[in-house]
This record gives sequence, C-alpha cells and structure tokens, in this order.
Amino acid sequence: MARMFGTDGVRGVAGSELTIELATKLGQAGAYVLTKEQEHQATIIVGCDTRISGGMLASALMAGICSVGANAIFVGVMPTPAIAYLTRKHKVDAGVVISASHNPMEFNGIKFFNGEGYKLSDELEDEIEALIRNNMKDVNLPIGSGVGKIDYRFDLRDEYVEFMKKCVPVDLTGMKIVVDCAEGAAHYTSVKALKDLGADLVAIHTEPDGTNINANCGSTHMDELKARVVYENAAIGIAFDGDADRMLAVDEKGELVDGDQIMAICGTYMKQKGTLKKNTIVVTVMTNLGFSLMGEREGIHVEKTKVGDRYVLENMREHGYNIGGEQSGHVIFLDDNTTGDGLLSALHLLEVMVKTKKTLSELASVMEVLPQALVNAKVPNHKKDNFMDYQEIADAVAKLEQKFNGEGRVLIRPSGTEPLVRVMIEGKDQKVIDEEAKKLAELITKIML
Repeated sequence: MARMFGTDGVRGVAGSELTIELATKLGQAGAYVLTKEQEHQATIIVGCDTRISGGMLASALMAGICSVGANAIFVGVMPTPAIAYLTRKHKVDAGVVISASHNPMEFNGIKFFNGEGYKLSDELEDEIEALIRNNMKDVNLPIGSGVGKIDYRFDLRDEYVEFMKKCVPVDLTGMKIVVDCAEGAAHYTSVKALKDLGADLVAIHTEPDGTNINANCGSTHMDELKARVVYENAAIGIAFDGDADRMLAVDEKGELVDGDQIMAICGTYMKQKGTLKKNTIVVTVMTNLGFSLMGEREGIHVEKTKVGDRYVLENMREHGYNIGGEQSGHVIFLDDNTTGDGLLSALHLLEVMVKTKKTLSELASVMEVLPQALVNAKVPNHKKDNFMDYQEIADAVAKLEQKFNGEGRVLIRPSGTEPLVRVMIEGKDQKVIDEEAKKLAELITKIML
C-alpha cells in the first residue's frame, strides 16, 4: 500500500480521499503516538488555512484527539509557521495544521509538529500510520472525565504577529509594498505585521471565502502582482501561498525574485554581518545552477539535499546551519522559527533592502538565474516512484544528458503530494530546454499511464 504521509503530511481531496473518518483516526493515532510518553494530560494546538473543508476536518481531528484523552486548543485560521511557533511558546505537546498549502481548494491536508515545533520524522509518521492500519489496536479509549476537551483561542494570532516584529524589527516607514495574501492564512497576520512596521501597504486577495484560496493569486500565480507593483510604483511585491509558509517577491520593475534569489540576497547579507553560520546555505537539488555559481564567487558553501523542506531542515539541524530552503520560496531562518515562514522571509528580505538602501532588482543581481524548464507528467499515483524502472524513460534521460554535455542537467522526481512526475531541465537556451522537457514529460505519461 502507498504510504499515507507524503513529503508534507497527509494530503488528498477533502471528503473523498481525506475523509472525516481518516481525520478522526489521524487525531487519535497522532495524539496517542506524540503524547504517550507524557505523565500529564496532553494538549495539542490545531489550526487551519481558509479552505471551506478546514472546519469539518478540524472538528473530526479534534474529536479523535479528545477520544484518546488529550485536550485540543483550536486557534482557527493561522499560517503553518504560526502553529509551529505557538506549539513551542505555549509548551504544548504537539501542533497540527489542516492545510493543503499551494494546492487547489478542494484538496486539504493534515500535518503534525512535535512539541518543539518541528515536523515529524519519517519514523514517527510510520508509527502513526501503523496504528491507523491496525485499527488503534491496544489503545484504550477513556470514558467519563477521562476524555479530552476543546478550547477555542482565536486571539493567539496576535501573539504570532508580535513575535514576527520582534524577530526582524525593521522600520518600513515610507516603503510602498504590494502584498498578495492568496485568499489564505496570511490575510490577517501579514497585513497587520507589515502595517505595524510602518509600510505603505497595498494588500490584495485578503477576502477568503473558503473556495478562492490560491485561485489565480498568491505565490503560484504571480502575474497580477507583477502588474500591480509596476502600476503602484511600489518598491516590492510579496506573494504568499495558501498556508503562508512560503513567499516569493517581485522587484520594482515587475520581475520575479524567487526563493533561490531570496536566499542568495539574505545569505550574502548575513555573511557580511558575520551571522551566516559556517558560511553555508542549504538548498535542494532543484535549486538553480546559478545559485552554486553565486556561492563559489561569494565564498559561501552550498549544501544540497533531496527535494522537500523537511530534508533541508534535517540537514540544517544536524550540522548547525541557519538558513536554507527551496526555489519555491520555502525559506527557513532557523535562528527565528522551526519551519519555513513566508512572513519571516519577507521581513528578512525587507531588512536587507532597508539596511543596504538598494533596490530589490540590484540585490537580486547577486545571482544569475540560468533558464529552467519544469513540466509535469501525469502518471498513476501508485507508479510515480518507479519511473526509472522503464527502460525507454531511462534511455531518453541518458540521451538528453549526453546532449547537454555538462552545460545543463536533467532532474526527474515524483511529486510528494500529487499523481505527477516532475521533469526539470536546466540549460543555456530556454527554447531548447522547453521543447525537451515537454517531449520527455509526454513520453513519461505515454509509457506510464
């Protein structure tokens, strides 16, 4: 059977794949596994993004939590990184976020943090999954006064805003910023934090209705923000995804500044200040080749992991590094928070602009972005990990690598959250790599469907 947990929690279409039964079982098994060592009655913080299915799944999940004798605190709509922070701050036993991040609104997901605010290890996820598959065997469900209770604390979002302002107390007075909140979890926290710090703020997509999250807005759809920044004559545009754990920017000319460039800007600034631990930035294999060239030039060691912010984070914690992330805008500033945090990334980027008095386009020129083509190949979910078992696909990849002869690269990987294989080709000529990526993706779909 396919593993229940993907690269970022349990995901699926709410109501059909991610059912209320599964949410209840995840609440039971998650609460049991994460709190079984505790002598006291355990408490778990639960929050969600703005999806219409969030309340339904939160209720089911919290029913499961309470049924094994743990308490739940429901904090309502909250960015993913805010749950990680609040879990730590309030010294509760675990945190859960109900969100499918950048996915379309019909999807949802359930993702756990441990008591220290970190995503769970594969081993803990496997333990939770095994318990569910064994139908909660040997778990005693309390009755009477032994069941848990639910508290509702919608005021805690302001604690997160105050924490963000303390982390990066940058004065944004007079700076015009356009922020796109993706009709998602950032619609209150990010607007409040930026306004409190003095920004002249134009906020768009801040009216979530449960069905419009990520719809032609946010970090997955940047065109409107690009146009708006130029129209408003703003210094920068900031776009979040649905659960606000990632952020992309737009410079004053309307050009995209992606996660690689954000890490390059902040990392080189940290190096100049002497705060870049071990002179290292941690990235994934998907990171643009231009980033490694920037590292060589600036004397910064670039550490690479497999795709997924959890692997970046594992590497950072193991070796004592303090900045890392992904091209998608998922950047981790480990001195401040335990997970990728879109608002925190935005504030660090704004701080570099304020302190250096440079425009974002000037700062972004620290690295040259080499052309990349990324095409998704639709494949059956249960086959997506085995694409290289097909000889025809392996041969096509080898032939392409031969063609590029060191002046480009081919990277293929299964999506952690969707029934897709992602084909990424990097090289010097955009037209050529676009064509090759499309051709390869079509071949993969044809062979594997």
